[in-house]
Amino acid sequence: MEAVKNFEIARLFYEMASLLEVQNENTFRVRAYQRGAQALETLAEDVATVAARGELTRLAGIGKDLASAIDEYLRTGAIARLDTLRGGYPPSFLTLLEIRGLGPKTAKALYDTVGVDSVPKLEELCRTKAIIGHAGVREKTCENILKAIERWKVGQARTVLSTARGIARQVVEVLRAHGGVDRIEVAGSLRRMRETVKDIDILVTSREPARVIRTFTTMPSVVDVIAKGDTKASIRHQDGLAIDLRVVPPESFGAALQYFTGSKDHNVRTREMAQRMGLTISEYGVFEVKTGRRVAGATEEDVYAAIGLAWIPPELRENGGEIEAARDGRLPALLTEGDIRGDLHAHTDWSDGQLPLERLVEAAQARGYDYIIVSDHSKSTTIANGLTADALRAQIAKIRALQPRFRIRILAGSECDILADGTLDFPDDVLGELDVCLGAVHMRYKQDRESMTRRIVRGLGNPWVNILVHPTGRRLGSRDPYDVDMDAVFAAAKAHGKAVEINCSPERLDLNDVHARRAAELGIPIAVSTDTHHLSELANLDLGIAMARRAWIGPTQVVNTRPLADVLRWARPGR
Repeated sequence: MEAVKNFEIARLFYEMASLLEVQNENTFRVRAYQRGAQALETLAEDVATVAARGELTRLAGIGKDLASAIDEYLRTGAIARLDTLRGGYPPSFLTLLEIRGLGPKTAKALYDTVGVDSVPKLEELCRTKAIIGHAGVREKTCENILKAIERWKVGQARTVLSTARGIARQVVEVLRAHGGVDRIEVAGSLRRMRETVKDIDILVTSREPARVIRTFTTMPSVVDVIAKGDTKASIRHQDGLAIDLRVVPPESFGAALQYFTGSKDHNVRTREMAQRMGLTISEYGVFEVKTGRRVAGATEEDVYAAIGLAWIPPELRENGGEIEAARDGRLPALLTEGDIRGDLHAHTDWSDGQLPLERLVEAAQARGYDYIIVSDHSKSTTIANGLTADALRAQIAKIRALQPRFRIRILAGSECDILADGTLDFPDDVLGELDVCLGAVHMRYKQDRESMTRRIVRGLGNPWVNILVHPTGRRLGSRDPYDVDMDAVFAAAKAHGKAVEINCSPERLDLNDVHARRAAELGIPIAVSTDTHHLSELANLDLGIAMARRAWIGPTQVVNTRPLADVLRWARPGR
């Protein structure tokens, strides 16, 4: 391959990033090596040629330190810093980092204290419980590690949507950069924007399939080639995900994309319809059963049209009524990013956000928004440096003073705790000074079902609360939803004219699609908001929009698609 050296060095940079993480190095340095590896993976030109021109630092993601490491490797065939970092660790040690939930610090501590240098060794010590008491490991930790190992073994660990999408984008960039690709699309549950993903499917058309397969199976991020053929291959990525690549002919691309996007239940329904029409659908196309004549296959639109259906957005393909809606012309106009006029959940450095208030407003204005909320935490969320009533009033005064400097409207808000008994963390006279108030549960997650339901219902009954944010409290992969009667919560929201949130944070996506669809069907307004704490998190909006689309939600059902005046009239009628 033209860029063999690129892949060699990228693989070493990935290893350096992992080892730096084990050594508890600065996060920014870890990310620098990861970004450098990604830059080399997608570099179409041989890195040695770039180095010879003295232009390494012109490459995105390559600074002076990484450029020096590249030069060193090209001259000597080694990187001294990497040799030092390896420090006697056996190659099998880094596989420990693939065990979800273990963490680099714990892995190193277990290596240092009890000699855990591989997954089999870790499993053995967990089963015998010899590991308990070391590196903070308790009996429950042992159980969780053993479960994670089992998932790792059978490749069944699911990955959150944002992580899987980032991996897929990187692989797609690599394949495009190294040539041979005419058309490329991600399929599977990732294209349907499921909140967690088991594996990734990628489809390609190419006049050089061997070249594409070779690039795919030799990427530095590949830890295992599961299968390799002339037109398809499967690998396991360093992040644990299995990725399948298929090279298909152009005339079958639409059929293959429809087939491998799924879901299984959706495909069963479309095939049943085809059979009743004397047709058969496969990943190769739509064919007449009697004659074998190809009817469709080049595009998804043609595949659906062949069986009398309008094209169905991938997010809806879960056999949840989309077949009937497509047949009857009732598919909804789904929410898009262009519909959103503002963000109704964001934090600043007044509480646990990282952005100064002015910087948040500038960033929201640069996105073209009409309004942005400042909704820092209330006083009871001490872990998030929640504001006292006096601090909140000072922040409101600051917002009002800043407003003349900006086109965008700055909404004074608060993410106010709904306390264990359902009362609010601020008195009504304070809440009444806000433009919009968010109600949230942040403590006592393990209340029984009756108590939690009563708590949230009472909170929604407060006249100053407008939006119930992250309504079930879940964190994907780390915290289950609290036990609450969502029907009762939705009934209270409906009765009091309150909205519920789809939180765009990658670890939350709360409400999920099922609950969000139910809320929208009941006529409850939906807020799709980012819960921004860092500048980059404003871009998480598309994750929440994906959940809204999976929930069949259109722009008219979303609060923050409304003009500013309508939002203010809704939140504070009569003001």
